[in-house]
Order: sequence, then structure tokens, then C-alpha cells
Amino acid sequence: MKRLVKWRFITLMAVLMLALSGCGKPYLSTLQPAGEVADMQYGIMKLSTWIMVVVILVVAVIFILVLVRFRRKGNEIPKQVEGNHKLEMIWTVIPILLLVILAVPTIAATFKLADVSAGENKNSKALVVNVRSHLYWWDFEYPGLGIVTSQELVVPTNEKVYFNLKSMDVKHSFWIPAVGGKMDTNTDNINKFWLEFDNKKSNEAGNLFYGKCAELCGPSHALMDFKVKAMPKSQFDDWVTAMKNVKKAQPATTDLAKQGQEIFNKSCIGCHAVTPANNMPDTARVAPNLTNFGDRSRVAGILPHTKTEVKNWIRNPESYKPGNKMSGKYPQMSEEQLNALAEYLMGLKVQQ
Repeated sequence: MKRLVKWRFITLMAVLMLALSGCGKPYLSTLQPAGEVADMQYGIMKLSTWIMVVVILVVAVIFILVLVRFRRKGNEIPKQVEGNHKLEMIWTVIPILLLVILAVPTIAATFKLADVSAGENKNSKALVVNVRSHLYWWDFEYPGLGIVTSQELVVPTNEKVYFNLKSMDVKHSFWIPAVGGKMDTNTDNINKFWLEFDNKKSNEAGNLFYGKCAELCGPSHALMDFKVKAMPKSQFDDWVTAMKNVKKAQPATTDLAKQGQEIFNKSCIGCHAVTPANNMPDTARVAPNLTNFGDRSRVAGILPHTKTEVKNWIRNPESYKPGNKMSGKYPQMSEEQLNALAEYLMGLKVQQ
């Protein structure tokens, strides 16, 4: 009886896991593709799954027929078929045909996804983004636009965006599940690929997708998230214009924010930038760029975007992202200082 209960429990958990594996949000699920790359990858996933299902069904049917029809009766030995050339040719040719059926679209998609020539052509108008991964945050540079931002990638919909991937410390992996990927970011070479964000699917997802690090990189690997804002080309151009107009640090607008700006200039400016300058070398990117911090949707990529969470993060970043490089880099602050600093940071907006 105990063994029966145990097997029932295992069966129930297996069914639940199978059911939950199909759940997902449109901004995070690979099963709800929101771009050309994701569509191609999803199509190959479905093709390979159908091939496996058909093979399993055929084998299962043959197995059951053999059990029923050729079950042993007494001492009678069934007819032996070793060396049957026809059978051997059938079970050799069929797997080859199945592999060809799967290989042709897979190889075609691989070559198409590997074509980044437009992103390498200096005369091309294609949008190129240099992605830099750090412990545990992301940096996005638009070399053709003179813009650098962090933690939130902003892209236009319905056009290819070309990515150059590199890591500044250990191996990470850049992945936007709903749109496509993933690809490693290495320290010794630059990986390249492209994505396209579908406008209709982006609207269904609220124009916001989640990005993840897909390579185990340290104690806060699971918290190394970033957000992707996908918007129509006209809105993206407005965002670019707004970012370019930030030539110097944005002035504080309230007395409390002015106090926060003074604290920032004394304690934070050594690591964080508040202008989207494009002249920062890789080694200078010690901490996220905060130019448009007030426009973001998350604090540190994981917390709700509120002043309370800003203060909580500054107060003790180690409790939220163990092993991050911000811990212990500045003196402890009073509640008044935290209030002022949070007020200043939340006022850093380029889209009014």
C-alpha cells in the first residue's frame, strides 16, 4: 500500500510538472514567440517534437502488436527474421529520412541566423547594439547613436537589431526567451547575432520583455535580469532624440533632490554615469549608467520601481544580489540621505 501511494504521488507530480511547463507569460515564454528568430526556433522545436511523437507512437504500436500476436504458446518458437534484407533496409532508411527532414530546416535557419553582414557593414543603417555583461547587470551601447544605457534595452519593432556580445568578467549568456537567443557572452571574443521584435506581439506583451542570463555565473545568477522595451520606430526615434539631448547631468528640480544630487556627486559618481556618453571604454563601465533611471520599470533589474525599493537597494544591496560589486563601496547613509538620494535618482528621466 505504501508503495502504491508513493507511485501515485510521483505520477501526480509528473503530471503537474508537465502541465506547468507549458505555462508562461507572453513577455517571457519561448512557447509564445514574439519575433522572427523566435518563430524559426519554435517551428524547429515543433517539427522535432512531432517527429519524436510519431516515432514513439509507431514503436509503441509495433511493440503492442508483437506482444499480442507473437506471444509464446507452449514450446512453439516463432518464425525468425534475422538477416531479412527488406526489414533491415526499412529501419535503416526511415531514420535517415527523419534526420534529413529535421536537418534541412535546421541548417537553413542556422545560416540565416548567422548572417550578421548588415550589422558589420559601416555603410548600413542597421541598428547595432553592443551588449556588455557584468556581475550581475547588463550594459547596452548604441555605437551608431552615441548612447549608452543599462539594465533596460530599448529597441524598435519590425526591424532587425544586431547585437555584439562580450563579457567584462566571467562567462554569461544573453537570452530574451520570447524573442530568441540565447548566446554566450565571452571575455576573449565577441559573439554576434540578430533579433527582430514583432510589433503586434510586443503590444500583446505590453511592449516589455524580460531578458535573462542563461549561464551559471555566480550566487546571483538567477537575479541577473534585464528588461526590453520594444516600441514602434517613431517612438524609438523620439527616445533616441531625448537621450541625445542629455549632454550633461540633469539638474535636480526640488530642494530634496538637490540634496540627493550632492550626495550622489560625493558617493556615487565615481562608478555611475548620469549622461549617455558614448566615449566610455569597456574598462570604465564599473556600474550601470543611470541617465534614464527614473524611466525604468525595475530597480536593480528585480525590484519594483519605487523610492522605497531604491532606498532598500542602496541600504543593503548584498541582501538582494549576493556577490554584487556595489556592496561596501560607499559609506552607510542615514534615512534622510537615502530619501534625498532616492528623490534625485527617480527624477532622472529623459521622457517627460
